[in-house]
Amino acid sequence: MSYIMGPEVVKYVCTCGLLKPISHLYFCRYCSQLRCSFCVCHEVDSNFCGKCSENIPSSEARVKKNRCGNCYVCPSCQQELSTRIASKGSVNPEDAKSTPKKMYYLSCQFCRWSSRDVGIPDQSTVTGGWPERENVHANRLQELVDMYKAIVLAQKQQKEKDKKKTERKISKLHDLTHPMLKSKPKEPEPATAKTDVEQLPDEMFTEPINLMEVTTIDQRLLQPEAQPATVDKLFPVHKRLSIKRSLRCRACEHNVSKPEYNPSSVKFKIQLFAYYHIPEIRIVTVEPLRAGRQCELIIKFTNPTQHQTTVTFLELKMDDSEVTDTEVTEVSESLEQTLSIQEKQPMSLTSLPLSPSQPSSLLSVSSRQPSITIKPRKINQEVNCDVEIPSSSFILPPRDDAAEYDDSGDMHNIQDDPKLVKWRKSNKAFIKLNVTPVVDLTLNSEVVCGFIMQHIYTNTIASKVENKEPQKYAHKVKVFLHLGQLVGSE
Repeated sequence: MSYIMGPEVVKYVCTCGLLKPISHLYFCRYCSQLRCSFCVCHEVDSNFCGKCSENIPSSEARVKKNRCGNCYVCPSCQQELSTRIASKGSVNPEDAKSTPKKMYYLSCQFCRWSSRDVGIPDQSTVTGGWPERENVHANRLQELVDMYKAIVLAQKQQKEKDKKKTERKISKLHDLTHPMLKSKPKEPEPATAKTDVEQLPDEMFTEPINLMEVTTIDQRLLQPEAQPATVDKLFPVHKRLSIKRSLRCRACEHNVSKPEYNPSSVKFKIQLFAYYHIPEIRIVTVEPLRAGRQCELIIKFTNPTQHQTTVTFLELKMDDSEVTDTEVTEVSESLEQTLSIQEKQPMSLTSLPLSPSQPSSLLSVSSRQPSITIKPRKINQEVNCDVEIPSSSFILPPRDDAAEYDDSGDMHNIQDDPKLVKWRKSNKAFIKLNVTPVVDLTLNSEVVCGFIMQHIYTNTIASKVENKEPQKYAHKVKVFLHLGQLVGSE
């Protein structure tokens, strides 16, 4: 009997059809659907330096080319550089009262590179004022940038002129030419090709190359304006800025993740990760897999919510993920009708409303316009193992942090089916399933099974807004389990 731990072997199907571990998924409480990184809009909240934790406005970050002005990375190994202290002898050695002067230089604690290796003088202050390497093509690049800015401005003014011209034709007014459109943007001198190419030095062919003195591709691309060929021309590089981003659901445009503004804080204002709302599944044990032979599979279910839930197994049907264009049109029309009465139904494209127990109203819709309904892609996963779907359900109690340290073995007076539930404690339950790999599988083939997990989800959004009781409804999630390799046949 093998032991398979970790969430990577258990993958959930997102609303869009992609397979992701539960740790890579979000759960939108407003439309009650799973969302992956492709189903959400990524928005930059703030720019900051990961070393000095300085918040930098977006306009200033654009001017600084998204780099910190005080922190540097090593041009050799791209690790962060630290400031080191060195003592310099006193100006007057004969004066006993004179003290050595402190000087500062940059050093890499990983590869031992320092600013002294390339001849950068030591600085008298910690903040530096380190010399910057001048770009020989700076003037040429600035001319090109100015030209393209002028072109964009001219195009914008031309659009305004065409718009005014159309309005004046309607009102039969005389058209006037904008005075700023008469002058065209100044174009820089065109680049000219050189016919004379510098010859390679004779040492290139006569002397052996020392690879320790030649820069690598990564080191050259780190400084594209200079692209140094030898290591003695490597200069410290300003550290790239990091960002804090918020994620917004594409369907209802509500945030599913929003961090704190403070760069030194790791907390979130909004943190709707899926493992806070969806039962987590982990593989505990599985018997040796043989083609055509029934094997025992033990999986663990964990309820992360503060509400009791009931889990039911349903048979997996791969065709359920395909939605026709007619169904998408009907869903869009239904959504428009519900928006007209300022209410929103939690709707799923993969499975339309499940039962009358599904909530009829979760939250009053804001003035935002709904996004376009997107047809989900086909699930790209082959299933080669049959699962015997249990006829009974089981209950998962709510999460209790104190119960982790309670050894009393409280079973919450739950009457379980002994053929289904092997063991339980607190909000966890070990479930037994019988799986059978298909007969025509070859040796060492990857065995994958799947099922639909239906659990009762308690949505508290409507209760907070409308002062009603929390609404419960059945939420379905498709789950695929990678059981391991086939070891033999029957």
